[in-house]
Amino acid sequence: QVQLVESGGGLVQAGGSLRLSCAASGSISKINTMGWYRQTPGKQRELVASITSGGSTNYVDSVKGRFTITMDNAKNTVFLQMNSLKPEDTANYYCHRAQSGVNYWGQGTQVTVSS
Repeated sequence: QVQLVESGGGLVQAGGSLRLSCAASGSISKINTMGWYRQTPGKQRELVASITSGGSTNYVDSVKGRFTITMDNAKNTVFLQMNSLKPEDTANYYCHRAQSGVNYWGQGTQVTVSS
């Protein structure tokens, strides 16, 4: 079993920045993919960014050039640096980890961007 603990959400004005963190603990596999998804009421959860343990990254088009995902493999922690935030980035952000064919989710952290 793997536990994911998120931190870093909050309220920020448009154009501002936030940094999300997600620490994994428990039965950790060195081969994994971690990422961030977001969801707003009435909409499907969407992938924002992901990173493999080998360092390959993937971003949804709407955040390219503004968000950066990084991973500290030694600490089993993934970070999402969010710059130039827009009101449409407002959502509940969920940390995700995939390893050994199993998906794990964090509890979610709210990001609110005011205009």
